[in-house]
Amino acid sequence: MDQPPDNWMNEETADLAKAVAALRNEDEALRFLRDLCTIRELQEFGQRWQVARLLNDGVPYHEISERTGASSATISRVNQWRRYGRGGYELILERMGR
Repeated sequence: MDQPPDNWMNEETADLAKAVAALRNEDEALRFLRDLCTIRELQEFGQRWQVARLLNDGVPYHEISERTGASSATISRVNQWRRYGRGGYELILERMGR
């Protein structure tokens, strides 16, 4: 699969990445995320992360949907990015010993 265009990368997203990289611990991350995102956005991000973890563990789509409430479209999209994206999911999964 070809890499998608990088039109999402701009000065603002680069600055956001620097801000995230400056966070020192889970408490700081939670405080920043809560100020940055709506509750619904945080719930969606959390759901996607849980989907990525379950996919990494080899859990079938149907079971992932039952456990997380994620639609098959969301599960498929996370799986596509996990497999063909920039390696962000895999990087963090490895660091967390998953």
